[in-house]
Amino acid sequence: MWMYALRRLLATIPTLLAVITVCYLLLHMTPGGPFDSERKVSAAVLENLQAKYHLDLPLWKQYLYYLGSLLQGDLGASFRYADWSVNDLVLKALPVSATIGGLSIVVAVALGVPLGMWAALRQNSVLDYTVMLLASIGNAFPSFVIGPVLILVFAMGLHWFPSGGWNAGEIRYAVLPMLLLVFINMATIARVMRGSMLEVLRSNFIRTARAKGLPLRVVVWRHALKPAMLPVVSLIGPLAIECITAAIVTESVFSLPGIGKLIVNGAANRDYTLVLGLVVLVTVITVAFNLLVDLAYAWLDPKIRY
Repeated sequence: MWMYALRRLLATIPTLLAVITVCYLLLHMTPGGPFDSERKVSAAVLENLQAKYHLDLPLWKQYLYYLGSLLQGDLGASFRYADWSVNDLVLKALPVSATIGGLSIVVAVALGVPLGMWAALRQNSVLDYTVMLLASIGNAFPSFVIGPVLILVFAMGLHWFPSGGWNAGEIRYAVLPMLLLVFINMATIARVMRGSMLEVLRSNFIRTARAKGLPLRVVVWRHALKPAMLPVVSLIGPLAIECITAAIVTESVFSLPGIGKLIVNGAANRDYTLVLGLVVLVTVITVAFNLLVDLAYAWLDPKIRY
């Protein structure tokens, strides 16, 4: 198991390097620059700014300089946020996105897995149809449609929760964004869990266990649950990553000061270091989640290790 984990970990290094390189080249190939604005600066000021941020060097030297800074954990200085480094901006925004996205994926798994199991065990019942209806709604409507509906119902209609903002992490400001992500992710998890459980329950080893007279509870929890969880485990990684990438929409709808807002502002302002820093952050998180999913999959199914 340790050798398998080491091989998977080493395989992530080329992925990180390739993503950083491609993003770096694309940002520098696009027209314009970080200091292009309606208010033009003088040639001397522009020259000093480019020298300060090493933009006067050849592209390959800029790239090596940036890689050297990354190896030291330095994401660079922001071009547009004066006196702020990218590390400071990320440390300020990451807790918001991590709180919303992390808690929502945990709640979605805790609710989606039991709902999918119950729907499979009571196939073609009212519970099954209800779960599938909710799953279809969650998968059919995008977040930028469900989010405003939640605001209209719970914020403007019932006045239970605020419509947006963060207010230093007060819990009532996080309820609606979490509810949006929980509903979308829970719908996907419940649908996948139902299909997986139905397939496992029709397997030969399950029929053998039932033929031996084992109670349904024992058959489900001891024999069917573990293999039925394999597709769900594979799904958790992409869903967790989607919670981060969906922050662009979620945080825009609910006016949250998280990673999504930084991505939008960095792209609009052509802030090279900010965009690159966020790409590196999202890539590292993506690779880490995929690695954890691979390890969990190998633990559930030892055949994967070979």
